[in-house]
Amino acid sequence: MPSAVTRPKLFSSLTPDGLLAFQFSSWYPRFSSHSIKSTIIRPLSKEFHEYLDSDGVFVPEGSEGLPAESTLSDDSDEGEDDEDEEPRRKFSFPELDARIMEAVSSYGAVFPKLNFSSPRDAAWMLPASSPLKCVSPADVYLLLKSSDFVLHDIDTTQLFSGCEPSVDDEARMPEYNLELVLRKWYPIDRSRELRCFVRREILLGISQRDPNHYEFWSEQATQSQVLDAVTKFWEENIKGRWEQTGGDYTFDFLLTRDLSRGHILDFNPYEPRTDPLLFTYDELLELLAEAIASLDYVPELRVIDSRAHPAATRNAPTHQHNMIPFEALALSSGRNLEEFTGVWQEQLRRSTVDSDDES
Repeated sequence: MPSAVTRPKLFSSLTPDGLLAFQFSSWYPRFSSHSIKSTIIRPLSKEFHEYLDSDGVFVPEGSEGLPAESTLSDDSDEGEDDEDEEPRRKFSFPELDARIMEAVSSYGAVFPKLNFSSPRDAAWMLPASSPLKCVSPADVYLLLKSSDFVLHDIDTTQLFSGCEPSVDDEARMPEYNLELVLRKWYPIDRSRELRCFVRREILLGISQRDPNHYEFWSEQATQSQVLDAVTKFWEENIKGRWEQTGGDYTFDFLLTRDLSRGHILDFNPYEPRTDPLLFTYDELLELLAEAIASLDYVPELRVIDSRAHPAATRNAPTHQHNMIPFEALALSSGRNLEEFTGVWQEQLRRSTVDSDDES
């Protein structure tokens, strides 16, 4: 009797070494001709790691842009309390500043990321007309220090969470060096960003990334054109060319204006840590079973094709939970949550009193 067909698992096992295949310096040299021009600075110093991991949002001494210290003044009695606090450690990275300025001079402007994560949740810290656009070291530092996303790359316990060591390397953890990536900045039309899901070297599904409705996605002819363009790009430039992944990965893709071509923005593991967007991983598993059983499987494209789509955003700013007034940001520097809450409430009280006096 023929043996029963084994149903694929939801996810394949991911080892620490397998995860590191997805850090920027691992995949970019292989696919640089199909991606955005980028500069990789690694390894970074222990001091820079400590700076990113330190409390508060501030820029190192000597970098350009926002002042390293808050310009808000406190009353004299609060100043006396400050004398009891340990002075905040000062940081300065002149060599790194120079490397950043070299990239800025070469590209015109840059947007930063670390090994895996970009500070997209901190884009609101810079002008909305040019999100993530950095023209000085201070811009780069400000984005990285304001981001929750990049904490994932700093904390190795969090980074390797869920990984299963291989049988031969149970006691060995791979070497991990923090890296700073400076990518050439240009305005990206988020309506043309896609995330593509590949399992067992099969392109299963393609999802729109931005949760907004764009009229052109309502057209069936446009959807067919995009599906053909992405599939062709994947087959010609990615498929079978990255054995370290075991054939399981996702890639973010930016279409050209005419929707006929595109380039790679990033790679991520085919894992729960990667947002499946308009799919679920259970649905992708069903697509995998369908693809295995089919000789002419066609990837499924999912887009927000109407304003009534259940996944459509309703005018809420992206990463709005990260947005706080700059005054609060300045006051938080060097304080724990309890201390910050007291100082912030006092600031609000003073503002109320001042408003009453003026009225």
